[in-house]
Amino acid sequence: MVTVTEAAQTYLGDLLNKQDVEGMAVRMFVSQPGSKYAETCLAYCKPEDIVIDDEKMEFEALTIYLDSASLPYLKDAFVDFDKDRMGGQLTIKAPNAKVPNIAEDSPLSEKVNYLLVTEINPGLASHGGEVTLVEIDGATAVLRFGGGCQGCSAVSLTLKEGVEKKLKEMIPELTGVRDVTDHSVTDNAYYQ
Repeated sequence: MVTVTEAAQTYLGDLLNKQDVEGMAVRMFVSQPGSKYAETCLAYCKPEDIVIDDEKMEFEALTIYLDSASLPYLKDAFVDFDKDRMGGQLTIKAPNAKVPNIAEDSPLSEKVNYLLVTEINPGLASHGGEVTLVEIDGATAVLRFGGGCQGCSAVSLTLKEGVEKKLKEMIPELTGVRDVTDHSVTDNAYYQ
């Protein structure tokens, strides 16, 4: 699934050896997977931070845990280290990180999250806003607005004519949306 070159194994193993934690490993995951904002990340993983569902890759110099939710996006990933005069460059290539992994039978929450990240939030970002999925209640998406959308006087219009309309158009099984944001906080509101 993930290829880690010997040079990368040596480099990462050396980094882990410099940590003063017994059993320190590396965790690999994709943030905002399946969207144009996807980032493939490596992070230190202390023994108490190991997630039981993660896939374990063991090498001579290190252990890497692959985030279970990121596995489809890490398929064919490649980690390499190229040493040079300045020290070197760690390279991570994950060709599937930005590829949507949403199917017709995907859970409603995954479909909604995907559209929020790829379709809705880029538009809200122009006003410093964002919206996140809190939960799915039956066939209703329960949402929370943040940034410039929290407390904004135009949020009802944004919710009904923008977010709800787009989500229901793209996900026919979704019956509606509900906002659970505390809009009494207006510190960052785009429209006061």
